[in-house]
Amino acid sequence: MAFNPRESLFRLWYWYVSKVDKNAEILFMNYGYNDSKLDVSIEKHHEHNRYPIQLYHHLAHEIEIKNKDIVEIGSGRGGGLSYITQKFSPSTAKGVDLNKKAIEFCNKHYKQEGLSFIQGDAQCLSLQSESCDVVLNVESSHRYPDLSAFLNEVSRILRPNGYFLFTDFRYDHEMDELKRELEKCGLSIQKERIINSNVVEALNMDNERRQTLVKKMVPRLLHKIALNFAGAVGSETYNQFLSEKYIYFSYVLQKVN
Repeated sequence: MAFNPRESLFRLWYWYVSKVDKNAEILFMNYGYNDSKLDVSIEKHHEHNRYPIQLYHHLAHEIEIKNKDIVEIGSGRGGGLSYITQKFSPSTAKGVDLNKKAIEFCNKHYKQEGLSFIQGDAQCLSLQSESCDVVLNVESSHRYPDLSAFLNEVSRILRPNGYFLFTDFRYDHEMDELKRELEKCGLSIQKERIINSNVVEALNMDNERRQTLVKKMVPRLLHKIALNFAGAVGSETYNQFLSEKYIYFSYVLQKVN
């Protein structure tokens, strides 16, 4: 596999968060979502994570999840899948992530019935074919070297008529290739949205919390890098979303036989 500087930076960042977050303050690592038309009631102790939670809610409320078997690929620190398990009552919820430390953290931190986490590669899953009804992938696929292999795995593990809930971002010049990959993966696009404005609004409203976390957990020398990863207002990442150099999208796809 060719050296990927962006992937190496992400790996280093995830390792660093696992090392310094001793009090489980970072359960979400997405850029968030806000929409005044989306009414999301959140328990008081989760309110500080409102905007990252709303990104998951934006996807999950599109379909019926109750009593379904769901899998999140790229489950990270587990906050999103835990929220969906509490809010939407699937029969089972399994998180899969390549990062061993993240899986160890999730299995230790979350104790909800039916919720579990395993280590695995998104491009070569150990899950059985046609073993789940819903697959989620939130802000993770931009790190995969082989998107086609990942999409084939999603199609393989989904049961007939199952759904793939997919949100992430790409450089503007990468979007045509993404659409070609989606069109040839065997899943039918049911809904497609560009959500840059919703993500930027969330980053604006969540800016103080993000900046506070960075200043608390990261040495001053690394603040600029960390604020960029966090999407702080004025950072390069924030400006890329604002200018739509990064395109943030969300899809609902279905495995239709």
